[in-house]
Amino acid sequence: MGPGPYRLPKTIASDTRAEPLLKILGAAPHRLWPGSTLCIPEAELSDALLEALRAAHRMGRVVRSLEKAQTVLTAEAHGQRLADRKSGTVRGVRISRLLVLTNDGAERFYRQVASLLESHGSRVVAVRLKVAAEILGNALYGKGGAARLLMIEHKAAVGAVLLALADQWIDSIDVS
Repeated sequence: MGPGPYRLPKTIASDTRAEPLLKILGAAPHRLWPGSTLCIPEAELSDALLEALRAAHRMGRVVRSLEKAQTVLTAEAHGQRLADRKSGTVRGVRISRLLVLTNDGAERFYRQVASLLESHGSRVVAVRLKVAAEILGNALYGKGGAARLLMIEHKAAVGAVLLALADQWIDSIDVS
């Protein structure tokens, strides 16, 4: 299972798809790699999802690569700890980052993703697409632009991608 329980970004928390989306994220059936205890949901690279990813990219809300995502998340976590300490309160945790993975990574890659997810708790969620890194990268960056991991930043972009995933999942998965 994933780190859950999850709380959606406020921008989509009242959407009619929110409750089924939370169920799907919380009951993700796919192991991150064979033998892993961490499970994540999987999705197709639908036209709606691709458009949401492209919109996030155009807005500058996509971080490309595991290494860059690690750097950004580590810096953000440090800044949040400092702000929480200064204010004397701990902020509520909502999904604020979404890792979009391809299905052609090596076990070592997925182990590093698991470590990243475990370090950042329920504010970071991952989904694996049933697509190769070259196809995803080409769709966003043009020919020769492989992308094995994309991190979607900012609540509006994360919300839009999550809703595109919800539309796909709700139509194909029993969420009762």
